[in-house]
Amino acid sequence: MTLQQLKYVIEVARSRSINKAAQRLFISQPSLSNALKELEEEVGITIFLRSNKGILITPEGSEFLGYARQVVEQAELLENRYTNTSSPQQHFSVSAQHYAFAVSAFVRLLREYDIAEYEFSLRETKTYEIIDDVKNLRSEIGILYVNEFNQKVIHKFLREGNLQFHELFTAKPHVFISSANPLSAKEYVTLNDLDPYPYLSYEQGDYNSFYFSEEILSTLSRPKNIRVTDRATLFNLLIGLNGYTISTGVISHKLNSKDIIAIPLKVDEQIHVGYITHKNVSNSTLANTYIQYLKESIDEELH
Repeated sequence: MTLQQLKYVIEVARSRSINKAAQRLFISQPSLSNALKELEEEVGITIFLRSNKGILITPEGSEFLGYARQVVEQAELLENRYTNTSSPQQHFSVSAQHYAFAVSAFVRLLREYDIAEYEFSLRETKTYEIIDDVKNLRSEIGILYVNEFNQKVIHKFLREGNLQFHELFTAKPHVFISSANPLSAKEYVTLNDLDPYPYLSYEQGDYNSFYFSEEILSTLSRPKNIRVTDRATLFNLLIGLNGYTISTGVISHKLNSKDIIAIPLKVDEQIHVGYITHKNVSNSTLANTYIQYLKESIDEELH
């Protein structure tokens, strides 16, 4: 087993394609395939399953990748400490529900962490895909919520993916509305207050289950419903149509317009927001720094 083989495995997992990985590694596809085959034979496990849809990482492969990432990261640190070579390009990926504090922490990571070269990814995406991304090591961190209604289903998927949930904070439900909405002067709102207004929620695609909804109280029937795929569209509709959505109440006015405000929703519910990681993969330095910035961004918005 060589360090180069470990780098090959990591790049294939990142690219999800042997052909794309070979291009990025500047080697031929047959050479990369042979190197992977030799490594799998040496360690006695199947790391990747090949199919027409691309590369799938086996459970044994996920565990192996966790160790491989640690070895390569430590080797790069050692090389940078004792040679004059330039710093390697840094890679870091996050998958998240549509939370402004996740973006704020990401912005701070890029601004304050001294990185000469990097390739970062922030995916605001569907709940199932967040879990799948971290399970298959496409993202190192996933950000989502659980509550009394969805926790059994979400934790079942986390267990099956060998993932762990780390709580960041507990929030009381709020509605996001336009500052021009007739409800904006209220100290709090009730579900009955909201009936005349369009309800905005995030599309969940093929996994459009109540349990994967990004908004709590997803089983309630509402007279006016609009589904969207991105936060900018949702905020524009909140303003343009006097719509509303249900969230944590944590909103960053540094990144979002002050035309959007949060008002408490009078319901007996709690939202537990946290991040998920793979149990077999130790956090990278970038991941630990991002988590710290997450906590600081949340604390700033809550206080």
